[in-house]
Amino acid sequence: MSHESAPEADQPDFAAYATAAWPRLVRTAQLLTGDFHEAEDLVQTTLAKVYTRWRRIPRDEVELYVRRSLVNNNLSRLRRKRVVHLLTPFLPDSVRDAHTGHAEAVERRAAVLTALADLSPRQRAVMVLRYWEDLNEADIAAVLNCSVGTVKSHARRGLEALRAHPVLAPRPHATPGAQR
Repeated sequence: MSHESAPEADQPDFAAYATAAWPRLVRTAQLLTGDFHEAEDLVQTTLAKVYTRWRRIPRDEVELYVRRSLVNNNLSRLRRKRVVHLLTPFLPDSVRDAHTGHAEAVERRAAVLTALADLSPRQRAVMVLRYWEDLNEADIAAVLNCSVGTVKSHARRGLEALRAHPVLAPRPHATPGAQR
C-alpha cells in the first residue's frame, strides 16, 4: 500500500513519533526560546507543519527535518517579534527560599539561559544543538542548512561569548580573614 493513497495509515505513525519526540523537542525549544510556554507553542506549530508534509518526508530524514523545522520556526518567530527575548527569568526570592536544596541549580540554570539569550539566534541554535542535543558539526550544518565551517564559527564565537558573559563568570570565593 502506497503512502500517497492511504493518509490514514500515516496518522498512527505520526502520532507515535510526535508522542515520543514531544519531551525532547520541548526541551530543545525551551533552550531556543527561553520560555516553557513559548517552547510548547513552537513545538506544536512545528509538529503541525510537519504533519502536513509527513507523507513526503523520507523516514530516515525525519529527525533532521523536524530539527530543521524547529530551528527555522524559532528564527521566524524571532524575526517577527524583532524584540530581544530574555530567557527564563530568575525565580523570586520566596520561591527560591522554599527550595533551598535546589537554589544553586536553579540559579545556575537561570544564568546559563540568560547568557544564551544574549547570543545571536544562530549561535544559540548551534549551542543548543551541539551541547544539549549532542549533534555533531555535520548534523548541525544539515539542520541549519549551512556549511560545517559556519557551524564551527558560530560555536567558537558562542562559546567565547558564554565564557565572557558576566552571569557565568567565575566568582572568587571569600576566604576567612581576607580583607576587602
